[in-house]
Amino acid sequence: MGEVELSCLAYAKMFLHASQHPRSSVNGLLLSSSPAGAAVCITDCVPLLHSHLSLAPVTQLALTQVDVWCSQTQQRIVGYYQANACVSDSSPTPCALKIAEKIFEQCNNAVLLMIDGEKMYPGCRVPPIVMYERKDARWTLKDKHTIMLRQWEETCSIVNQLFSSGDQTLLVDFDSHLDDITKDWTNQKLNAKIMELISPANGNV
Repeated sequence: MGEVELSCLAYAKMFLHASQHPRSSVNGLLLSSSPAGAAVCITDCVPLLHSHLSLAPVTQLALTQVDVWCSQTQQRIVGYYQANACVSDSSPTPCALKIAEKIFEQCNNAVLLMIDGEKMYPGCRVPPIVMYERKDARWTLKDKHTIMLRQWEETCSIVNQLFSSGDQTLLVDFDSHLDDITKDWTNQKLNAKIMELISPANGNV
């Protein structure tokens, strides 16, 4: 499997999702707006759940709705992310493996990304992520040299700005949408704020 590039937008939303629910496991889907190819460019993510991660009907409902939305917006589901409630545990759970497997059936270069809670702090020198790929019929650790997060220092700065401003409260996951269907799980408002911060006009790339 080729390289995987993780965008600032996708990373920022994953970070805010985990920060919003520090005592819970959270999960979500990784999206790409790039055509299928050897490399995977993760351009966005959809935060899914912060409770009952293993509840199959809710997960299936979320997957179906996100899939429909992706087909309308020229995106595709290319992976799955999860942060475990126990910060010292970044191992994939049976639930994570099951959902990743389902995504792999539709995308043969899908990735499984686990957030390393112990490294989730301001100024961390490396992205707090552990990535897995499907190889030889099982999920194995991906070579970290094939994982790219461009402009890591700028990304950290943007995430810190968002966190300092309390913008994790703007993030809506699918769980919250089910509680109040007026809430937008596609997070257009938050996306616009993040894109504004990373625009060249603000001195970031």
